[in-house]
Amino acid sequence: MLRTVGDQPSLWESLLPAELLVLPVELARVDALLDDPVFFAPFVAFFDERLGRPSIPMETYLRMMFLKFRYRLGYEALCREVADSISWQRFCRISFGSRVPHPTTLMKITTRCGDTAVAGLNQALLAKAVDAKLVKTDKVRADTTVVEADVSYPTDSGLLAKAVTRIARTIARVKAAGGATRTPTVDRRRAAGRRVRSIAAKLKLRGAEQREQAQTAVRRITGELVDLAGQAMTEAQAVVRNGRRAARKASGPVKGRLRRAINELDTLVQRTGKVVAQTRTRLAGSVPDSATRLVSLNDPDARPIVKGRLGKPVEFGYKAQVVDNVDGIILDHNIEIGNPADGPQLAPAIARIKTLTKKAPRAVTADRGYGEATIQKDLETLGVSYVAIPRKGKPSAARRQIEHRRAFQEKVKWRTGCEGRINHLKRNFGWNRTRLVTISGARTWCGHGVFAHNLIKIATLAA
Repeated sequence: MLRTVGDQPSLWESLLPAELLVLPVELARVDALLDDPVFFAPFVAFFDERLGRPSIPMETYLRMMFLKFRYRLGYEALCREVADSISWQRFCRISFGSRVPHPTTLMKITTRCGDTAVAGLNQALLAKAVDAKLVKTDKVRADTTVVEADVSYPTDSGLLAKAVTRIARTIARVKAAGGATRTPTVDRRRAAGRRVRSIAAKLKLRGAEQREQAQTAVRRITGELVDLAGQAMTEAQAVVRNGRRAARKASGPVKGRLRRAINELDTLVQRTGKVVAQTRTRLAGSVPDSATRLVSLNDPDARPIVKGRLGKPVEFGYKAQVVDNVDGIILDHNIEIGNPADGPQLAPAIARIKTLTKKAPRAVTADRGYGEATIQKDLETLGVSYVAIPRKGKPSAARRQIEHRRAFQEKVKWRTGCEGRINHLKRNFGWNRTRLVTISGARTWCGHGVFAHNLIKIATLAA
């Protein structure tokens, strides 16, 4: 059941000195901005109006999530800091003497409402700013980046060893819950671990001849890991099949635990099959398709992305686009799976901005990755008056004359500030790495970061 506002202030607050009841300037501005029922609307669809346990007040949830992304805190650290601070409790609308929400409560609401609610929050905030005439669209700039997934560096041998380990553990959970107790299985974790350690030892060899021998040995050991994972998959499929028969006869809490373990094992078998297939492709001398390559058993939507960075030539996660204006307000952002081309993402973003602000931006600028004639035509069709995007390849004489104009070069130079905006998001608002899995989790995480960033910007402009 949805609760929007909390209880009335307690009597203890009237006994405190007035100095302790004053919020810091930034929190006071954000508090006034969030004190609008429009921010409760995105959560209505995820709660029943009458049935169920009452949720924590949404005004408390919104303010705590702002603090989490503003100060880069974990859920446990956030609740601990709020409990220790009088000003933060007042900001979060938690009356003195009341309990601070448990970290798992915040986690459950975040995952339950997902990216749909966060998108609604950002939409409501920008609409509020547009109504207050705080959003300038004289010129906007766009750039893309990679939001890394919460995964370790993926190798074929490492993924296979993890798959063997997780299959063994999940099979043990299924059998402990009473499913497939007589299905024969073998625990291959130690065998997989020995082979992974032997690969690490081989990679330490030096010299051209030794390196070639090491690579041959690594391919052989990786093939053995493929065989181990294939055998584990075969046994796991039998456990899933027999465990489902047992689940139909079970009852009570045991049935729920058994079904969850069986479903997790079934999903794990499918993902292990993908890892085995792409490893066999690599052992055959081919390169797996990066658009479908699985780089994590936990996050199946993460992909390898090449952006040309010297320090990180290949990153693993999701591709994001950010569009902001002269005041630093992020007018649009989107998170996509894989590494889609930059150009086709720009016109839809400008169309969304036009729908939001009821007018198209006067000027749009971006880097050379967007430099196509079709992109410029699409933007002009939307009503953009000036497009300052350098073209790909060698420009013609007429195009060089356009790109050498002072106004064009000034906007291209201003465009580089979008890289600083992205760096600011990564450094201060969690965009360096998403802590939620799948594309929905990445959109939820990044959406909360944008919401916290825009709250500060818009509250400052409104002051």
